[in-house]
Amino acid sequence: MSNALYSHSGKKNPRRDHLCSQELVRSSPFEPVRHKRLQHRKDESSGERKTIKKINLLNIKEPCVPEWDPSEPEPFYQPTGLEKASMPAGEEKGKVVYSTKYPHFTCSRIGGSRGPIRNATFIGEADSTLQFESRFESGNLLKAVQVGLYEYELTLRPDMYTAKHTQWFYFRVRNMKAGANYCFTIVNLMKSSSLYSVGMRPLLYSERAAKETSVGWRRTGSNIRYFRSCNQVKSSDTVTLHSLTWTVQFPYDSDTCYLAHCYPYTYSHLQRYLRGVASNPAITSYCMLRVLCHSLAGNAVYVLTVTSRGSSVVEDKTKRAVVVTARVHPGETNGSWMMEGFLEFLLGESDDARLLRDTFVFKVVPMLNPDGVIVGNYRCSLAGRDLNRNYKTRLRDSFPTVWHTRNMVERLVNETDVVLYCDFHGHNRKNNIFMYGCNSPGDNALKLQERVFPLMMSKNANNKFSFKSCKFRVQKSKEGTGRITMWRLGVKNSYTMEASFGGSTLGDRKGSHFTTRDLKSIGFYFCDTLLDYCDPDPTKIKYCLAELKVLMRKQVREKLGIDVGSGVTVSDVETSTSGSNSSDSNGLPVHLLKQQQSNVSSFISTLGSTCLIMFISH
Repeated sequence: MSNALYSHSGKKNPRRDHLCSQELVRSSPFEPVRHKRLQHRKDESSGERKTIKKINLLNIKEPCVPEWDPSEPEPFYQPTGLEKASMPAGEEKGKVVYSTKYPHFTCSRIGGSRGPIRNATFIGEADSTLQFESRFESGNLLKAVQVGLYEYELTLRPDMYTAKHTQWFYFRVRNMKAGANYCFTIVNLMKSSSLYSVGMRPLLYSERAAKETSVGWRRTGSNIRYFRSCNQVKSSDTVTLHSLTWTVQFPYDSDTCYLAHCYPYTYSHLQRYLRGVASNPAITSYCMLRVLCHSLAGNAVYVLTVTSRGSSVVEDKTKRAVVVTARVHPGETNGSWMMEGFLEFLLGESDDARLLRDTFVFKVVPMLNPDGVIVGNYRCSLAGRDLNRNYKTRLRDSFPTVWHTRNMVERLVNETDVVLYCDFHGHNRKNNIFMYGCNSPGDNALKLQERVFPLMMSKNANNKFSFKSCKFRVQKSKEGTGRITMWRLGVKNSYTMEASFGGSTLGDRKGSHFTTRDLKSIGFYFCDTLLDYCDPDPTKIKYCLAELKVLMRKQVREKLGIDVGSGVTVSDVETSTSGSNSSDSNGLPVHLLKQQQSNVSSFISTLGSTCLIMFISH
């Protein structure tokens, strides 16, 4: 695990004033920020003082997962109809065997505590109870309750400074018996529907299997069911919780195993990858690596500028630009795997990679929310807000990563033609890979242009990418997203690319899960499609536009029962983007909101005292 630290200090950080590429080539930004006491810092936009919790993770080495892909695609789970939906027993009828109510987030350090940390597992040495742990990078198990010999109810920690956004999970177990049917039930999931209802299976990693057979993460589980938790009293004030239950058999006795919602991709993993990039002289000749900004907790947010060096400065400035970002939502690890595949292709030695570098200037931000990734959040940053609803913010100190990203794109738009912006995401309710775009107002011919790139993607990755699932509505509720913000800045081809947490329903991959190789291949196809889209020969684009016109007429006829007329397009009748509801994660950062509420309470209290004094005096 990396020695990168959480650090947020009011003192000036000299490394923030020297964000040149040479610094990263020397790999000094990968050195840990020195451990400091957390201090108050004044928010320049509000004048208020804010405090961020210190965070401490155990010194647990990240699993060394081998480069492994199953020999055959892993099929979806086929429900039998006999899966149980039991009412949670809870602590009253069970035994708490793991709990992190004790505040283990106490120091601003990743890579291990400098002193002892209270053991969160209540277990005797001779006990056969599973030993749980998740106080490592990206882990988020809050509590485990044993309700039967091999049955456990699990509670996930919500995103920090919120009471919501539980979907991602990642934890470790030990002390198991091979062949026993262990039943796990996560009891506090937030989403009303899930891919677990249509065949998705959780992931299992066995250290012993990796060591002895070189097997990495694999799909596992039977008796899988996603259902509404039964012990809730319905009221307008109650958040409806859902449960996921599954049964798993571990392959070895007394192994160390990890269970996860999707293939983990930590901030430490990214740093290792970027070290490899920065230490390769061939790559650094066309890839400049620097720090775009620092997160709330002081973690470096990296940006790569990739382009071949022209014969003159003028030639470099005339190149068009492409902007690609990922991991604004920390639990969407599939976005990082697509990003790694994209970078592997772009930084490679193939003729197509060279052509891309000769043609474009790429600005790449591989991880927008490192704080959320480290602490195991699913959706939010340490501001307790969804960064992908805050691209329009003026609060630079509260939302530094999206503020600086928008600022970077705004400068690019003023300097050159930004051909495309794309933010890589994960999707929890739909299978396949697909895109969300922004339909252009005005001429119907222009409204088809933004659909060309996704249509080309569907042809290049026809057993994974679904054009039918792509949507192009510009919804008011999504105005703060990167996709719509960049579009309003002038980037016509502005997209979110969504990768399912499940798998494919297309072609020869129908009914099978995505692997890390599949996700990385989408990054390759993205590069390939970019070459097709920008081919000087317009034949492919003309072909796609003709196909889109036919497709548009067909879809409008199916939706409305009429032929396409003036002012009627597919965007006018297509459904919403069906993304996650982050309305409760909009607004002021939590620390400013609480300060505001505190000020109101103080005012009311003072007003009440004043009124009482006036009443007595009269």
